[in-house]
Amino acid sequence: MKRAVFLDRDGVINRTIVRDGKPYPPRNLDELEIFPSIAENLERLHSAGFLVIVVTNQPDVARGTQNRETVESINTAIKSQLSIDEFLVCYHDNADHCFCRKPQPGSLLQSAEKYGLSLKDCFMVGDRWSDIEAGKSAGCKTILIDYQYSEIKNVKPDYNVDNFCQAVETILKVER
Repeated sequence: MKRAVFLDRDGVINRTIVRDGKPYPPRNLDELEIFPSIAENLERLHSAGFLVIVVTNQPDVARGTQNRETVESINTAIKSQLSIDEFLVCYHDNADHCFCRKPQPGSLLQSAEKYGLSLKDCFMVGDRWSDIEAGKSAGCKTILIDYQYSEIKNVKPDYNVDNFCQAVETILKVER
C-alpha cells in the first residue's frame, strides 16, 4: 500500500491573511506568498516515498466572494513551483453538506481509493481543527501547525508543531 501526506493549502503551503484572529486565503496571485523551505521539505517527503496531496476548502467560491478561476490560478502557481501530486478542492460552503468539505473525510477517502493508500500510514497536516478532524475521520495521523487562531479546537491532533518544516521532521521521525 502507498502512503501520502495530505496538506491543507492556506496556512500550510502559503501564508494566510489573518483578520480578527481568523485566517483567510489569498484573494489573488499578488497576495500569494509561499512559505520558505516548502519546496525542499516536499522533496524530502517524496524521497521518503510519500505522495503529496493538497486537500483544500475554498468556500468563498460558493459564498460569491471569490471566483473559481482565481482559486485555480493560485493552485496552478503553487503547483508550478512545488512538487505536488494532486490538488483536491472543495468549493462548497457548510450549508451544502458536502462529503468532500473538511471536516468530512471525503477527499481523503477518494484519494485512498484512487492511489491505493493505506490511510493509517498517511498524515494530514493542517492549521485548523477541520483539517485535523478530516484526517482523524479518515484514519490518518494528524499534525496541527498551530498559529493560535481565535477558533474553537474541537479535536486534538496527534502532533502539534510551529511550522511545516517541523511537521516534516515529525513525519520522517515517526516513519523510521
